Amino acid sequence: MALKHRKVTFCSVGINEEEDRHHNVTWFRNRRAVRKERFIMASDDIARLADVLSKTHVGDGELSYKGLGLKLDNAESVQGLVRDIEQYQGLRALCLEGNTVGVEAAQTIAKALENKDLLQRCYWSDMFTGRLRSEIPTALRSLGSALMSAGARLTELDLSDNAFGPDGVKGIEQLLKSPSCHTLRELRLNNCGMGIGGGKILAEALTECYRKSSAVGAPLKLRVFVAGRNRLENEGASALAKAFQLMGSLEEVHMPQNGINYAGVIALASAMQQNPKLRVLNFNDNTFTKKGTLAMAQALRHLRNVEVINFGDCLVRSEGAIALAAVLKEGLPILKELNVSFGEITEAAALVVAQAVMDKPHMEKVDLNGNCLGEEGCEALREVMENMDKGDLLASLSDDEGEPDEEDDDDNEEEEEDSSDECNEDDDDILKENGVTRKDDSPTKHQSSAEIMSFLSCPSVEKLTQLGEMRTTLHQQVDASDPYKAADVFLKIASLYKEEPEMKTAVLETIDVVLKKLLCETTFHSYRFLSILLIKLGLLKGEGKMKKESLVPGQLLCLEHAVQQDYFSQHHISLLYTFISKNSDALKSCRSASERLSSALQKRCHDQH
Repeated sequence: MALKHRKVTFCSVGINEEEDRHHNVTWFRNRRAVRKERFIMASDDIARLADVLSKTHVGDGELSYKGLGLKLDNAESVQGLVRDIEQYQGLRALCLEGNTVGVEAAQTIAKALENKDLLQRCYWSDMFTGRLRSEIPTALRSLGSALMSAGARLTELDLSDNAFGPDGVKGIEQLLKSPSCHTLRELRLNNCGMGIGGGKILAEALTECYRKSSAVGAPLKLRVFVAGRNRLENEGASALAKAFQLMGSLEEVHMPQNGINYAGVIALASAMQQNPKLRVLNFNDNTFTKKGTLAMAQALRHLRNVEVINFGDCLVRSEGAIALAAVLKEGLPILKELNVSFGEITEAAALVVAQAVMDKPHMEKVDLNGNCLGEEGCEALREVMENMDKGDLLASLSDDEGEPDEEDDDDNEEEEEDSSDECNEDDDDILKENGVTRKDDSPTKHQSSAEIMSFLSCPSVEKLTQLGEMRTTLHQQVDASDPYKAADVFLKIASLYKEEPEMKTAVLETIDVVLKKLLCETTFHSYRFLSILLIKLGLLKGEGKMKKESLVPGQLLCLEHAVQQDYFSQHHISLLYTFISKNSDALKSCRSASERLSSALQKRCHDQH
């Protein structure tokens, strides 16, 4: 009985324990579920917060909504953004890039900015996608007015990729003229479709900003200017050039794809020369041709801090490439990148450029792709770079256009010259634009004797003999800044060469006097003289219709003599040898004299190595 009672008791107790256990397990399960649910909720919140934080960058004084693709049409749509702006103490940068902002939304944002006096950087590119062009100026005026009301002092303003046209420039005109932009250091207006009208408005606004800021003792010191793909053309570019010249503080200029040809390029070159701190020049995909390239080369001679030159797709051509090579030889000590791709440059000129980078210790990239080298020319260029231990600097040549067609002409180029006299006038214009005056134009220029002028107008053996000691003054008739006249004088004298001892001596002595003066000038001027000489000898294709000389052996024999003299430096030897060795057929009418000249050049080149 007792056993049975114990059993019943046991069973009774067992049942109660089982129920308690079941209750406890259920309770713990429920509690775990609640915890799990809370954990899931917390995780979702954290994930959402992380997502927001990844998209809305807050820190370093910057509030960024970059790339969120928000469609901000009205006041309601920007409530959160406005709240963030208002609550952000010490806001210094606001990024709205990659969203689309309507007029009402912009006006609401503007109200929030009216007390943000510490704001310095506005990253407002690509923020009007899908908006009517007529809306954008109103939106920009609202935002600009807020910055002016706040007393903000901007250092960076980026409105790129907004395609707002000339009217959009009017929308920021007052802001740019205001004290809020006296401190501006970077202005980016890439791909805005400003056109000529917008370029002029922008230039006038920057000019007024500079004048007003200078009046209060703190002139505008813009460092970075970006305005690619804006159809500025010559008039817009020339207007901006005047503003750049005033400021003199630019370090980077990016103006690719603007439909600018040589007239606008010459104006920009003159302005660049007045900005000694320039580091980056990017004029890719404009039309330089010879005139523009010469003007830019002249400007680069005065700039010591340039690190990047991008003249790709600018029709630099061979004559322009030689001028740039001259500048590389005598200056640009810290250049890192040179881009003269797609410029119709031939093999010989490309090799001259390659040789010019030899002594550039900081050079990182040389881009000569898309030119007219031909398969053998590409190999020769690679070999030259490899031999200088700079093969890794040469960009791909995969898009080379092949050797030029000999029948090509430039008759349709509006900027080309019809005669050597016009070429001469063009050089005059370029020199004047860059502040250079020919020595012949000086009031104290040498008054040539009638005998010398008679000789130059119609040279002959008799006249040269009659000059006697006056032959030594013939060098006064040539000036390196007038390469056309200098080349003419040389060729006229050299054409009189005879093997008869007395005549040979008279000609060679005169040649020495003339060439010594021309080749001992600056590298730029001496390369210009040699370029014109190469054109006249048919070894280099120039622009326009410059008359090719009727070649006579004496001219080549005078050069054979000259290249053996001390005044003919090694880099001049390399330039001449490169063109003669690559274009020897041009001299086939005087084959014997040509071979003698080539042999002398080769010997000098060999002596160098």
